[in-house]
Amino acid sequence: MNHSIVLQMLVDQGIVSEEAVDDVGFEINQSGLSLAKVLAKKELMSEDQFYLIIAQMLGTEAVNLEGFEPPGELLAMLPVNQAQMHQAFPVGWDGQTLQVALVDPFHHQSLEDIRFALGVEIQLVIAPVDDVAEMLRRHYSRGAGELKEVLSQMGTDEGEELASEAPIIRYVDLVMQQAINDRASDIHFEPFEHDFKIRYRVDGALYEMAPPPRHMASSIISRVKVMANLNIAERRLPQDGRIQRDVGGRSVDMRVSTLPTQFGESVVLRVLDRSSVNLSLEALGLPVNLHNYLLRTIELPNGIFIVTGPTGSGKTTTLYACLEKINTIDAKVLTAEDPVEFDIDGIIQVPVNDGIGLTFSRVLRAFLRQDPDRIMVGETRDVETAQIAIQASLTGHLVLTTLHTNDAPGAVTRLIDMGVEPFMISASLEGVLGQRLIRKVCSQCRTPYEPTEAMLDQLGLSPHEIGDKQFYYGAGCTHCNSTGYRGRKGIYELLDVTEPIRELINQRAPGVVLKQKAIELGMTSLREDGLRLIYDGETSIEEVLKYT
Repeated sequence: MNHSIVLQMLVDQGIVSEEAVDDVGFEINQSGLSLAKVLAKKELMSEDQFYLIIAQMLGTEAVNLEGFEPPGELLAMLPVNQAQMHQAFPVGWDGQTLQVALVDPFHHQSLEDIRFALGVEIQLVIAPVDDVAEMLRRHYSRGAGELKEVLSQMGTDEGEELASEAPIIRYVDLVMQQAINDRASDIHFEPFEHDFKIRYRVDGALYEMAPPPRHMASSIISRVKVMANLNIAERRLPQDGRIQRDVGGRSVDMRVSTLPTQFGESVVLRVLDRSSVNLSLEALGLPVNLHNYLLRTIELPNGIFIVTGPTGSGKTTTLYACLEKINTIDAKVLTAEDPVEFDIDGIIQVPVNDGIGLTFSRVLRAFLRQDPDRIMVGETRDVETAQIAIQASLTGHLVLTTLHTNDAPGAVTRLIDMGVEPFMISASLEGVLGQRLIRKVCSQCRTPYEPTEAMLDQLGLSPHEIGDKQFYYGAGCTHCNSTGYRGRKGIYELLDVTEPIRELINQRAPGVVLKQKAIELGMTSLREDGLRLIYDGETSIEEVLKYT
């Protein structure tokens, strides 16, 4: 449900004041709660009142799904693909008309499509968004059909020996296959007190699979540990391992991490699918000026180049793309990584292992005796690593590394906070690239719409500034698994360390001052780069507001 459109309707009807709109919109973006929950939290109306008003607006009735158990024949009337594609759930059938509740009741096209597909009359009823989503999860989860069939073959007896039984093996294989086919980057196996959840992350968002019975948790976890060559008897300490699988003719590498929790072991698989990641600089879709800057910088004989951003913002992919470019026969390239994510031919890659004292700083010291031309340090975590990296750059090596900061100028202040002398930073630092990954609107169901003034306000834009530019959102279709988004794209800001910036670094200027100066000198901020993607119809306003 597009909250800004619904909010505007409530304002037009005099139910919510104009002043409350920004506040409510901000809360939704911050908390991720539904519009109904935020309105209730702000005591503007109860959730029941909200859904009654929506039902009146759409000329239908509101229903309560609490405790509702749909009979099998009702579920069979709406096939899985229709339910998922339209995010629709069947709640009643009177012999002529099928009543359905939608996650987005304003998406009228869904009703038409279902009517056409099933050949029966469809009546929309209104139910709480979270309840409809929960019903869909329970009865129409991804892979629910096939996974349920395998689950029915599993015994009800609990126990370890199940880890090697055929149904468990097939079930775990199916989960992995389903997740990888949906382009997942991570698969989570999570035990709780009363249930066992399996979720996976696609384009940065988590989706839930059909949950297996709670008593199968230990057998499923044991099976994953067997595949990763981990000690299945050790359940009190975290373990790390690796699984290599052939999925649909592609070789997929998975990094496995186990974590003991109060209800059993939680396991996360990081999927490293080489075929789905294009490690070339051209494939990153950088703006032309940035692309050219990177080409120049990575050819420098010495200096430090930093890529910065939060976890999962694509920093490593950017560095790998740079390495691919400079991986030539006449250059010796060494990397220290934790862990090595992709193997690149012709580059010497060293996995860091803190457990045996093989830290970033220790590997880096050893690198300098290996006669390298270029060095990549997976992450600069401490002052020792930072100082050796700077020393290496000052003695004629090009060093590429990453830092966790919110923006590009923040990297300078982070290094100073670590205890690195400003004059050493200004002498060695060539540039800092700040980045984020934001979801792309699905090209198949991209729909234009008119943003409200409140939304434009959050972006710092006025209606006359945008002129006749088009804005889009994804309505949801089979191509994007009804999410409205498919794939991700980077937004960037580049701090080019020129003379005026070096002077400010030497003066220990705060990050804000550095940022102002950089913008004065032509730096495009992350937010501005996000606007470029909005105007190109590549992403939505919500995505840019969420990440910048």
